[in-house]
Amino acid sequence: MFFERTLAKTLKNATETFPVVLLTGPRQVGKTTLFEHCATAGRTCLTLDDPQLRGPAKNDPRLFLQAHPWPLLIDEIQYAPELLPYIKIAVDNERMQRLKGRKARQGMFWLTGSQPFRLMRNVSESLAGRIAILEMQGLSQAERFQRPAAPFVPGALTPDARPPLGLAALYELIITGAFPELLATPNMDRKLFYDAYLKTYVERDVRDLTRVGDEHSFVNFLRVAAARTAQLLNYSDMARDVGVSVNTIKSWVSILETSGIIHLLQPWHGNLTQRTVRTPKLYFLDTGLCSYLSGWKTADALSNGVMSGSILETYVVSEILKSHWHCGREARVWFYRDKDLREIDLLVESENGLHPVEIKRSASPNTWDARHFAALSKTKLRVGKGAVICLYDNLIPLNANVDIVPVSYLG
Repeated sequence: MFFERTLAKTLKNATETFPVVLLTGPRQVGKTTLFEHCATAGRTCLTLDDPQLRGPAKNDPRLFLQAHPWPLLIDEIQYAPELLPYIKIAVDNERMQRLKGRKARQGMFWLTGSQPFRLMRNVSESLAGRIAILEMQGLSQAERFQRPAAPFVPGALTPDARPPLGLAALYELIITGAFPELLATPNMDRKLFYDAYLKTYVERDVRDLTRVGDEHSFVNFLRVAAARTAQLLNYSDMARDVGVSVNTIKSWVSILETSGIIHLLQPWHGNLTQRTVRTPKLYFLDTGLCSYLSGWKTADALSNGVMSGSILETYVVSEILKSHWHCGREARVWFYRDKDLREIDLLVESENGLHPVEIKRSASPNTWDARHFAALSKTKLRVGKGAVICLYDNLIPLNANVDIVPVSYLG
């Protein structure tokens, strides 16, 4: 089963504009599948997961590119960053054709990277101005239901005939997660899939590129982090629970962030107020992985458990981020919390200003849910239409400035 990806259109546009396109994201979110689906005849596809290709690529990158001329797809480019300077040379040689009256070719190299720990620095040094970098996660809600997608912005939505997403169905989506392989194979054992995924992530993405001396402690850290999704990041508490130093926790959080497992949502503290909290909030980007690490075995138990609210908030934040990233856009999203404990779950920036968003596990939203939006009205910021995202069936106004947005309208 193939899912059409929103990024396909963005990839096509980037290929027509840039000589190199890099698609980053965690393992198994469909990067290579997207490239292969979009590839035209004549493009060679290579993966550096294959040791027989990785060795020549690292040891003699010039000869490797001579043996495999472009247009070329190189999967897992981080295993041979030695190729990047020679890709730059190939791109610059092609660009020189402009001086000879010939049009330079675009889309010469497609690259994927699941481990951007060292890769991004090498890319920025080697291919600045020559590369489009796209970010990919698992299937968005729009991709899962094969609906048209657009970056989520409150006030830009219009009512349609889509069916509501009830509590049971929503938490089934949440606990399953968004990995394409898992969704394309309904009979696949969820636990076996995530067992294998965790083993691959720790053994390849983490151990190969970082110094994690105690893998058992790192897996314990993953479980502790998952239990804290949608919470303010507290390094000291996590260090105490895992039994390692604060600096170790900081290093491991950085690993999760740079490998696309979590997103650290930053607080808004522009000219809003000097009394805002400066600590980010931690969100897992795949709720299936988060639920697995937290020990939830069924959607019903998760829906009625202590994490029901935080995992719903995690799902909504992840979907909003993917709605922007998968359209090739930067996700300009923050949260707001001040010293008086007034909190707004999300601030989504658009050309119309900052849009406040609250996320509620409720089918009966009311104006009290949006009470903290008033904190923005006392500033000089331009405030756009807000939203309360919840389990209500229909997209309707809550008041003149706030809409009730069903979770089904995230995509």
